[in-house]
Amino acid sequence: MNKEAIDEILSLPKQERAGIIEKHRENGVLIPMEDNVFIGKDVSIEPGAVILEGCHLLGKTEIKKDCVIGPGTVLFNTSVDEGTSLNYVQSFESSVGKNCNIGPFVHIRPGSHVKDSVHLGNFVEVKNSTIGESTSVSHLTYVGDSDVGKHVNFGCGCVTVNFTGKEKFRTTVGDHAFIGCNTNLVAPVKVGDYGYTAAGSTITKDVPANALAIARARQENKEDWVLRKKPYRGME
Repeated sequence: MNKEAIDEILSLPKQERAGIIEKHRENGVLIPMEDNVFIGKDVSIEPGAVILEGCHLLGKTEIKKDCVIGPGTVLFNTSVDEGTSLNYVQSFESSVGKNCNIGPFVHIRPGSHVKDSVHLGNFVEVKNSTIGESTSVSHLTYVGDSDVGKHVNFGCGCVTVNFTGKEKFRTTVGDHAFIGCNTNLVAPVKVGDYGYTAAGSTITKDVPANALAIARARQENKEDWVLRKKPYRGME
């Protein structure tokens, strides 16, 4: 959580915090357990939204109707459109579209725009990126400085390699692309519409539309290597 968000939490006295929560309840927001819920004075929540325990809603955050926020969610200057569920999510200075299913344990960093009907699953981080409609990034993946199209599927363990140590570059992924498990997309690089990367590939060149990209060494099996080398304990 950034310093500005922490300062906001510390600045409001307990009585004022309770009054803000009660005002939202009277306006039709469901807050079943106010314990550990903090809602800043500039936060906007539409009637019909549900705010679960452990949520911190800060800055100029906006939450539309029929959203379920929490538990354990931190939003700072983030807009969340109607029908979206955020479960153990931290989002800063970003936007989330309609009917998204996000979490648990997702980090949305500043400058990100998550479009409608996106799924971001456990241990996913998005930074300064656009994620197109109905795209799925299910688990253990980093998407940074990227422009991702609609109906894209990211497998487990994918990384957009965006930083050289001096400069940052962008990755572009077209509509309906399939990014196989454990793919590294080394920016600047583009994957065309319906492009497909084989699992375990490190992609350093553009992938044309409708193409399969394979970038991994061929497997070589050395017969009886373990018996000769005895690399494990107890094999002496």
